[in-house]
Amino acid sequence: MEQNRRQFQGVLNILSFNRHYYVFGFAVLLSLFISRLFIEWPADVLWIIASAFIYGLLIPLFVSAYVYDFSGYYRFDWLKQVFQEWPEAGLIVNINAGFDETSFILKEKFPLSEIRVFDFYNSKRHTEPAIKRARKVSMIYPNTKTISSDSIPLQDKTVDVVFLLSAAHEIRSQEEKVMLLKECHRLCKPGGKVVMVEHLRDFPNFLAFSVGFTHFFSRTTWRHAFEAAGFSTFNETKFTPFMSIFNCSH
Repeated sequence: MEQNRRQFQGVLNILSFNRHYYVFGFAVLLSLFISRLFIEWPADVLWIIASAFIYGLLIPLFVSAYVYDFSGYYRFDWLKQVFQEWPEAGLIVNINAGFDETSFILKEKFPLSEIRVFDFYNSKRHTEPAIKRARKVSMIYPNTKTISSDSIPLQDKTVDVVFLLSAAHEIRSQEEKVMLLKECHRLCKPGGKVVMVEHLRDFPNFLAFSVGFTHFFSRTTWRHAFEAAGFSTFNETKFTPFMSIFNCSH
């Protein structure tokens, strides 16, 4: 099944899944200007505050359009930074947090491989409103299985590649991150790898998302998690200034 993305689907997803944030932001802006009827705000103070809110509402949309709609993220050309030669066959695991935009694309990229898809979403642990909304519109790859983050139902050393694509940051606990990555390590064949793509809690993402960048985690946090899980290599390359590709080997 081919998955066709609509124009500006990335931005539309951000608006849809985070609409509570935008409703609140525009309500604050409207209240700010209405308050001038009752409070004599200095004009420069009013516009500084309003500009900060407008920046915080609009810049994430521009960055999201760049990353998800115009950079080729969903064409997967960035995989050339991970594989010198793409594997022709094997077992590929794709793990998501209940919103899956990549499994059908991976099947197109690796037609001879077996694709197994797992969803680690847990409503008690993963409580972000955006992820709950995303789950309602996500396409479901055939035979996707819901799992606990500490138990993936596959045998040891059977998997060639594990993909974690913009999903692992939904795990807020460092302990739970390590548990998931230990399971990924257990599954990987000798020479197998985990490929993870994430925004980071760094300066470019602060400029892009302001305080929203705290939804992500630092490179150091991820390095510690992969090391604790037993991975012997931890390599990072950049895909746009806002996204990192981590290529970690068994």
